[in-house]
Amino acid sequence: MEGCSVGYAMEIINGKWKLLIIWNIGMEKTIRFNDLQRKVEGISSLMLSKNLKELESDGLVIRRQYNEIPPRVEYELTDVGLKLGSVLQKLGEWGEEVHRQKNSPTTALDASEIWPDSFPCVQSDR
Repeated sequence: MEGCSVGYAMEIINGKWKLLIIWNIGMEKTIRFNDLQRKVEGISSLMLSKNLKELESDGLVIRRQYNEIPPRVEYELTDVGLKLGSVLQKLGEWGEEVHRQKNSPTTALDASEIWPDSFPCVQSDR
């Protein structure tokens, strides 16, 4: 998928945790590190920190540090990160549909009626 925008997007949100992190930040609007770690079950502090740094570097997350005692750090989505909300909503709808289909017999879908003929492509700088 080199040079394809879908491949580029997948490079940015790859990994086990990033979509869960984005989803939880989006649901809370602004969230502190420890609260986010509690919501993303099973993630270590180190892995959460690493993923947040990558998401910040890719322009999806804003990190705000307040000079208070005790220190306070909050995370929120950038405008670019917020745009993933509709994508994650569609992914959730797809997940519900797949779950229903696993539990009931269905007829096969015609891929030509559903799958896009092409995806927009851009050059990746990654």
